[in-house]
Amino acid sequence: MEEERMKVLSFPSDSPPLSIIAAAKIAGIALPTQTSTSGSPTLSFSNGLELHGNYVILRYIGRVTAIRNFYGDDAFHAAQIDEWLEYAPTLLLGSEFENACSYMDVYIEKRTFFVSHSFSIADIAIWSGLAGAGQRWESLRKSSKYPNLVRWYNSVSAEFSDALNEVTALYVGKKGLGKQVAAKPKEQKSADGNSSDKANLGSRPSSEIDLPYAELGKVRLRFAPEPSGYLHIGHSKAALLNQYFAQRYQGEVILRFDDTNPTKESNEFVENLIKDVETLGIKYQKITYTSDYFPKLVDMAEKLIKEGKAYVDDTPREQMQKERMDGIESKCRSNSVEENLKLWKEMIAGSERGLQCCLRGKLDMQDPNKSLRDPVYYRCNPVPHHRIGAKYKLYPTYDFACPFVDAEEGITHALRSSEYHDRNAQYYRIQEDMGMRKVHIYEFSRLNMVYTLLSKRKLLWFVQNGKVDGWDDPRFPTVQGIVRRGLKIEALIQFILEQGASKNLNLMEWDKLWTINKKIIDPVCPRHTAVIEERKVPLTLTDGPDEPFVRIIPRHKKYDGAGEKATTYTKRIWIDYADAEYISVNEEVTLMDWGNAIVKEIIKDQDGNITQLVGVLHLQGSVKTTKLKLTWLAETSELVNLSLVEFDYLITKKKLEEGEDFLDALNPCTKKETAAIGDSNIRNLKQGEILQLERKGYFRCDVPFVRPSKPVVLIAIPDGRQQSVLK
Repeated sequence: MEEERMKVLSFPSDSPPLSIIAAAKIAGIALPTQTSTSGSPTLSFSNGLELHGNYVILRYIGRVTAIRNFYGDDAFHAAQIDEWLEYAPTLLLGSEFENACSYMDVYIEKRTFFVSHSFSIADIAIWSGLAGAGQRWESLRKSSKYPNLVRWYNSVSAEFSDALNEVTALYVGKKGLGKQVAAKPKEQKSADGNSSDKANLGSRPSSEIDLPYAELGKVRLRFAPEPSGYLHIGHSKAALLNQYFAQRYQGEVILRFDDTNPTKESNEFVENLIKDVETLGIKYQKITYTSDYFPKLVDMAEKLIKEGKAYVDDTPREQMQKERMDGIESKCRSNSVEENLKLWKEMIAGSERGLQCCLRGKLDMQDPNKSLRDPVYYRCNPVPHHRIGAKYKLYPTYDFACPFVDAEEGITHALRSSEYHDRNAQYYRIQEDMGMRKVHIYEFSRLNMVYTLLSKRKLLWFVQNGKVDGWDDPRFPTVQGIVRRGLKIEALIQFILEQGASKNLNLMEWDKLWTINKKIIDPVCPRHTAVIEERKVPLTLTDGPDEPFVRIIPRHKKYDGAGEKATTYTKRIWIDYADAEYISVNEEVTLMDWGNAIVKEIIKDQDGNITQLVGVLHLQGSVKTTKLKLTWLAETSELVNLSLVEFDYLITKKKLEEGEDFLDALNPCTKKETAAIGDSNIRNLKQGEILQLERKGYFRCDVPFVRPSKPVVLIAIPDGRQQSVLK
């Protein structure tokens, strides 16, 4: 047999591929194992060939084993198994674990196995994912939360107890999934205090990412957005990584608003940032504000002045910037402590003299790292603060406030994107000058998306100039925008955790994110029917029902949880003009959810446009023999008016180069609305509900049914491959 050529299965010691090992045990295949440094499982053969990857090897075992239907009994069932193999990694995502359990609990309610009527490698993949989750799954298993999933799991465990008990005894617990392990430093720190660890969620399982110098139960992190805009997809990466590490090390996350610039900030942004963070599922321990620490920050600034570690400078801003670039010391650098304190009081008072000044740290004007060349600590700003009013006339910079508040709040690790790398030395130096406890910086790459602006200043331009409907516009990369366009948060989480804490700068494609999203929504979202209003064509079925009749059919043929819908059948139906153009006289076509019909007559006007079709039903015909499978709607007064809305990117360039003005790359047409009619069940859709319009794509209900004259607004959801869903 072919499996006798298998030589050895190798895998990382802390990440055994449970599904492969379990499948081999159940199939009675003797498969020697060994540990390796490779990031993924490798199956070596005696002839020198190799297979790589968890599910590649699992599929191979499914094909070569003697167990009947182990990889499906036909091509369709094999494809269904593949779908579950793609879904199984969801169980590795800590924050999505229970969502996955909930989904599978509903799915398996009336089933014995995940695919068809036979035990298959799909069941092994799901069983292994749950078993590998260790205590997370065991605690749920003992509860009554997911009875159908537990019933299935226990049944599989009992049926194959000898093989599976051996697998769990040997390997569960060695995986990072089921338990949380405190990390140990893997390397020496570099000169700037940064870890050189290259942990990358994209190349290793997310559960294996270590936070250097972390102790179990003692990790405290903060997500610190500035309330000057809504949360966007770039911020989401920072928020989710903070949550990931907090969960992994049984620590906590603080949500802190870095509100040090009253000119840009507002309570509206604070409220919506809280909403966005909660939408992402971030479990924060408490909310704090940098402005809570303003009195202590003022005291610290005064302390540094008295210690000769800071000075007040009235050099004009442009000249100061030039001197910093050239390493030239300011004339104010040698001011006495008394002179500095005098000017500092002018700054506090916001006097005319004070407004000319700023406070700078006295670090090192000759350092090659320009962030250490006497950075600004405080600036005057007479604009009232959105939380504390006009109490202060001066505000700390982010560079000054952040290291202070991090240390003051007991933060153990500050997660920052690698664009701040050059400022890490400054962060550590300022904490040192303040005499405060050191906080470890952990870097990750900023998330950049093609055709996307993430600068809050640029996004604000679109809002202020009426180019979008607001910060939640579906064209915006904000959390509210992409959710309104139909993205599921679990897809965003999976997308971000796949890249992980990589320090490589990535320009990511939206298509990948929307592809993940499709895999999540497709198995569960209900199916409905729509016909484009423009030039819709009537098809009269001469032998059709004299009186309309209604059938109750599933809204999703493979997912009972989607419920049912009423479909009306009549003698006269509507089809899309684009479909009518492809039909020939005497051609047999399939009317979806009804059966076959033969088109006997095609009627056109003087310009050659199709105005009407005439045909007869041929319900005994085979749907396998027809070329065209048509969506249609019965001609009734119950049809619902729809507005199908598509969006495009706001700019026409994948990436703007340094210094390039985004206004030169504006996309002139970013929104398209198409009038359509939909089946009567669409009037029951709720705002936010996701559906598939058969043969047109996925949509999210933005404005539900109110009255017949007001169309239901459906926003088209990209699926990762179609350039346009409305042709």
